[in-house]
Amino acid sequence: MKIQDVMNRHVEFAGLDDPVSELAVMMGDLDVGSLPIGTADDARGVVTDRDILYRVVARGLDPAQTRARDVMSSPILACRPSDSLQAAMDLMTAHRIRRLAVTQGDGAVVGWVTLADLSRVLLLESGTVQSALREITRESAG
Repeated sequence: MKIQDVMNRHVEFAGLDDPVSELAVMMGDLDVGSLPIGTADDARGVVTDRDILYRVVARGLDPAQTRARDVMSSPILACRPSDSLQAAMDLMTAHRIRRLAVTQGDGAVVGWVTLADLSRVLLLESGTVQSALREITRESAG
């Protein structure tokens, strides 16, 4: 299975000068834990819910006055749509991150993949997990 089979193709971006308070609202509205900063053709960084917690809230900064550019992580790490799930997991593990941009050859962002996306697919495809779920279902029915 390839990243293109599991990635989210709809990616919302925030601007470099957007206040962190707006990013938090946007994350809540979209039910996501991160937002790429910039545009699909010029992704400059990413702000995660953890960035907001540790780089803004924990430091006592005003989220309405703090800009995305001041707390984003950069550069954005990425994989390709044709990469394997294992390659993406290896990259995430090596850099201790939970999400990756998916970029095409020119560097444009065409998708986003998270650890949750990968875990969900791997769990659903796992014969061991499927067998255990069938056994649990059988036991609870009896």
